[in-house]
Amino acid sequence: MKTVLRGKTKEVIINTDGPVIIIGESINPTRRKKLVSTLQAGDFDYVLELAKNQLDAMADMLDVNVGFPGVDDVKLLPETVKQLQSHFDIPLCLDSPNPKAIEAALKVIEGKCIINSVNGEEKSMNALLPIIKEYGAAVIGLTMDDGGITNDPYKRLAIAEKILKRAVKLGIKEEDVIIDPLAMAVSADPQACIVTLETIRLVHEKLGLNITQGASNISFGLPDREILNIAHMILSIRNGVTCPIANPEKITAAIRAADLILGRDDFAMRFIEYSQRTINV
Repeated sequence: MKTVLRGKTKEVIINTDGPVIIIGESINPTRRKKLVSTLQAGDFDYVLELAKNQLDAMADMLDVNVGFPGVDDVKLLPETVKQLQSHFDIPLCLDSPNPKAIEAALKVIEGKCIINSVNGEEKSMNALLPIIKEYGAAVIGLTMDDGGITNDPYKRLAIAEKILKRAVKLGIKEEDVIIDPLAMAVSADPQACIVTLETIRLVHEKLGLNITQGASNISFGLPDREILNIAHMILSIRNGVTCPIANPEKITAAIRAADLILGRDDFAMRFIEYSQRTINV
């Protein structure tokens, strides 16, 4: 199944048969005080720097989250989108829990983006899915609902099916629904990654949809986080993840290697391209 996204002119295709598409995670105020302070001052230079660094590290898309306490994200999210698209021709993933901010950004964005995210709660689906349909965007569906986050992979699959059915009923194309199986911290629950990996497998086999996840979520509170994130990501790709939200400066090498080993990189062209690019940097 193929999900087609666009910047102003550039097209990116997320394909269940690979190769893996990387959505850069770094434009996010969490743990980035400089991003908060610069955005508060109306200064977008640091946002543009974060974008360039991720694209140089071979991100295919960029997640854009400008939400922090006290911010007017209805004003700031579309302003950030316009700044990014004036400098870079790349599809974006709009990341906000505020439907009004999402709609404001959709009014100014060029191309076709992803909305991050809706979940299985009635309130969430009712607020966001009609907006997503109106503006022709794709959507990430989180496998949680009014009952919270379940540790049963089959229940997470059922939530994914619920979101998919509701989206299709509203006229959103099946291929424009991307599922997030919810990667949780393994330090808090030793079975957390097993549940996520099994959810990925089930969604891939039963629904055939493209699948994303936050690449660094599993390692919170632990040392050597990068090693843990890479190990989990490779296993996730093998089970069906196609478009992780990740730091490309940390994860691209492993993803290129995984694609090559899984037979999704003819003549190792993408792996060689990445290796040569890092040598020349």
